[in-house]
Amino acid sequence: MSTKANPLDCVKGKTVLIGVCGGIAAYKVCTAASRLVQAGADVHVMMTKNATEFVTPLTFESLTHNRVVVDTFDRNFTWEVEHVSLAKKTDVVLIAPATANVIAKLACGIADDFLTTTVLACRCPVIFAPAMNGAMLNNKATKTNIATLISRGFQAVYGDSGYLACGDVGDGRMAEPEALAAAVAKEFCVGNDFVGKTVLITAGATRAMVDPVRFLTNRSSGKMGYALAMRAYARGAHIILVKGHTDKFDYPDAFEVIGAETTHDMLNAVKENAARADIYIMAAAPCDYECEQAPQKIKSETLQLKLKKTTDIARTIGETKGEKKLVIFAAETQNCEQNARSKLKAKNADLVVANDVTKSGAGFDVDTNIATLITDGSVDRLDIMTKTELADRILDKISEL
Repeated sequence: MSTKANPLDCVKGKTVLIGVCGGIAAYKVCTAASRLVQAGADVHVMMTKNATEFVTPLTFESLTHNRVVVDTFDRNFTWEVEHVSLAKKTDVVLIAPATANVIAKLACGIADDFLTTTVLACRCPVIFAPAMNGAMLNNKATKTNIATLISRGFQAVYGDSGYLACGDVGDGRMAEPEALAAAVAKEFCVGNDFVGKTVLITAGATRAMVDPVRFLTNRSSGKMGYALAMRAYARGAHIILVKGHTDKFDYPDAFEVIGAETTHDMLNAVKENAARADIYIMAAAPCDYECEQAPQKIKSETLQLKLKKTTDIARTIGETKGEKKLVIFAAETQNCEQNARSKLKAKNADLVVANDVTKSGAGFDVDTNIATLITDGSVDRLDIMTKTELADRILDKISEL
């Protein structure tokens, strides 16, 4: 007899709140809800009025054995401020399908129905599964709203490209029920393996000033470093985040956040805090070169810059880290694994995260990545995944070192 554990066992005894929005993919959520109930979760469902045009509340009530709430002013329940009471007892929220409309409302802090009001009152993790026409998903407004939610700690779960209800083929399909249930379970299956550890993480891009108004930099958004910091924190670590220029993120009050304008600033911040850290994760993209800054704005017809190499921060840490663990990144455009292995050795690192930034879905300023995790004795080639998912895979690997 097989004794293999159910991957959803982690949800047993947990309260899961599912928000169902008005989209054809709502029918898939019935299966996800059923899976979670069978695994022992206490599942509650709230629906927008539009969602009830696709699936009836009775369907979810039959599956979860809990009353479904649609109307904020529904009087058919024991009196209490229900959106607040639900928010307080919920361990994780899953919004699926997450429509462009509801994503926009949550990004802007609009609470005009039971679902949005409750989610804004929740302090637990929130997972959302975008589902819409591909053009809507890729619209700048929607992309900005999704990025805003992710920057606040929300987690996005995407489906594969394929046939859409509108007849188009492409992005926009909601994640399958198994993926939705797995995303919920993952919130509880990750252990506290970093409790008592201090993790120093660098993130974002630094700048090399040319004159008072111009600088050299790169495309790093800081998303990977932010994801690593958030997931390490969730697993019990104390976080020292040394950040260059990044997208706008919301950080827990417990984070120590240190700003760094230049590579020299970042180097000094890392060195000053190195002794307190148990693990170093060098996820930033500091400028490799610097130049002598002109005192005034340059107005010549032509411009020649004399550049010199900056100090390699990761190599500096590698020289003095002792038994502590050092993780570095290798963003490459050719010979990815070969170059990454060279960096692993040259910088005395324990793990290098290599990615070919020329691949679609990998690299800078996107929410996904395609990476290979390389140590002195192993190579793990990973498929495309969100940077939050990759962060956990990296942290899992660190725990094995």
